[in-house]
Amino acid sequence: MVTLHTPLDDSTKNMLTSKMLSLMKSKAILINVARGGLLDEDALKKMLINGRLGGAALDVFSIEPPRDKELLELPNFIVTPHIGGSANEAIIAMGRAAIDGLVDNISPSIIMDNK
Repeated sequence: MVTLHTPLDDSTKNMLTSKMLSLMKSKAILINVARGGLLDEDALKKMLINGRLGGAALDVFSIEPPRDKELLELPNFIVTPHIGGSANEAIIAMGRAAIDGLVDNISPSIIMDNK
Protein backbone atom coordinates (compact mmCIF):
# COMPACT_ATOMS: atom_id res chain seq x y z
CA MET A 1 0.00 0.00 0.00
CA VAL A 2 1.18 3.48 -0.86
CA THR A 3 -0.43 6.55 0.69
CA LEU A 4 0.23 10.12 -0.34
CA HIS A 5 0.48 12.83 2.32
CA THR A 6 2.33 15.65 0.64
CA PRO A 7 1.48 19.22 -0.36
CA LEU A 8 1.08 20.11 -4.01
CA ASP A 9 3.76 22.42 -5.34
CA ASP A 10 6.12 22.55 -8.32
CA SER A 11 8.31 19.82 -6.84
CA THR A 12 5.43 17.38 -6.22
CA LYS A 13 3.10 18.04 -9.17
CA ASN A 14 2.62 14.78 -11.10
CA MET A 15 5.21 13.08 -8.91
CA LEU A 16 3.55 9.75 -9.65
CA THR A 17 3.91 9.61 -13.41
CA SER A 18 2.96 6.61 -15.51
CA LYS A 19 6.54 5.39 -15.17
CA MET A 20 6.52 5.70 -11.37
CA LEU A 21 3.11 4.02 -11.08
CA SER A 22 4.35 1.12 -13.22
CA LEU A 23 6.97 0.36 -10.55
CA MET A 24 4.23 -0.59 -8.08
CA LYS A 25 3.35 -4.24 -7.55
CA SER A 26 0.21 -5.47 -9.28
CA LYS A 27 -1.50 -6.17 -5.95
CA ALA A 28 -0.59 -2.77 -4.48
CA ILE A 29 -3.17 -0.22 -3.45
CA LEU A 30 -2.65 3.51 -3.91
CA ILE A 31 -4.36 6.01 -1.62
CA ASN A 32 -4.25 9.77 -2.16
CA VAL A 33 -5.80 11.87 0.60
CA ALA A 34 -3.38 14.76 0.15
CA ARG A 35 -3.86 16.88 -2.96
CA GLY A 36 -5.09 16.44 -6.49
CA GLY A 37 -2.40 16.80 -9.12
CA LEU A 38 0.12 14.55 -7.41
CA LEU A 39 -0.48 11.67 -9.79
CA ASP A 40 -1.32 10.94 -13.40
CA GLU A 41 -5.00 9.97 -13.12
CA ASP A 42 -5.19 8.70 -16.72
CA ALA A 43 -2.26 6.35 -16.13
CA LEU A 44 -3.83 5.22 -12.86
CA LYS A 45 -7.09 4.40 -14.65
CA LYS A 46 -5.28 2.38 -17.32
CA MET A 47 -3.38 0.41 -14.69
CA LEU A 48 -6.57 -0.34 -12.76
CA ILE A 49 -8.38 -1.46 -15.93
CA ASN A 50 -5.46 -3.67 -17.02
CA GLY A 51 -4.99 -5.24 -13.58
CA ARG A 52 -1.53 -3.72 -13.19
CA LEU A 53 -2.59 -2.23 -9.86
CA GLY A 54 -4.74 -3.90 -7.22
CA GLY A 55 -6.78 -0.84 -6.36
CA ALA A 56 -6.84 2.83 -5.58
CA ALA A 57 -8.73 5.24 -3.36
CA LEU A 58 -8.74 8.97 -3.98
CA ASP A 59 -10.08 11.74 -1.81
CA VAL A 60 -8.81 14.46 -4.16
CA PHE A 61 -8.55 14.94 -7.92
CA SER A 62 -6.71 17.18 -10.37
CA ILE A 63 -10.06 18.61 -11.42
CA GLU A 64 -12.81 18.75 -8.82
CA PRO A 65 -15.43 17.56 -8.87
CA PRO A 66 -14.01 14.57 -10.78
CA ARG A 67 -15.37 14.17 -14.32
CA ASP A 68 -13.95 10.80 -15.39
CA LYS A 69 -17.03 8.61 -14.96
CA GLU A 70 -15.18 5.53 -16.25
CA LEU A 71 -12.57 5.86 -13.48
CA LEU A 72 -15.21 6.51 -10.83
CA GLU A 73 -17.12 3.35 -11.75
CA LEU A 74 -14.19 0.92 -11.72
CA PRO A 75 -14.73 -1.91 -9.22
CA ASN A 76 -11.18 -1.57 -7.86
CA PHE A 77 -11.47 2.18 -7.27
CA ILE A 78 -12.93 4.00 -4.26
CA VAL A 79 -13.70 7.70 -4.18
CA THR A 80 -14.47 9.64 -1.02
CA PRO A 81 -15.39 13.31 -0.52
CA HIS A 82 -12.54 15.57 0.58
CA ILE A 83 -14.30 16.87 3.69
CA GLY A 84 -11.82 16.25 6.51
CA GLY A 85 -11.63 19.98 7.12
CA SER A 86 -15.36 20.03 7.83
CA ALA A 87 -15.16 17.87 10.95
CA ASN A 88 -16.06 19.67 14.19
CA GLU A 89 -12.56 19.12 15.52
CA ALA A 90 -11.01 20.64 12.40
CA ILE A 91 -13.27 23.69 12.51
CA ILE A 92 -12.47 24.30 16.19
CA ALA A 93 -8.73 23.86 15.53
CA MET A 94 -8.86 26.37 12.66
CA GLY A 95 -10.71 28.89 14.85
CA ARG A 96 -8.20 28.49 17.67
CA ALA A 97 -5.30 28.84 15.24
CA ALA A 98 -6.79 32.08 13.93
CA ILE A 99 -7.21 33.46 17.46
CA ASP A 100 -3.67 32.41 18.39
CA GLY A 101 -2.41 34.14 15.25
CA LEU A 102 -4.10 37.36 16.26
CA VAL A 103 -2.88 37.18 19.85
CA ASP A 104 0.68 36.29 18.85
CA ASN A 105 0.91 39.04 16.25
CA ILE A 106 -0.91 41.94 17.87
CA SER A 107 1.03 45.16 17.68
CA PRO A 108 1.97 46.73 21.04
CA SER A 109 1.03 50.14 19.57
CA ILE A 110 -2.58 48.96 19.16
CA ILE A 111 -2.75 48.10 22.85
CA MET A 112 -1.26 51.48 23.84
CA ASP A 113 -3.59 53.42 21.47
CA ASN A 114 -6.68 51.87 23.09
CA LYS A 115 -5.76 52.97 26.64
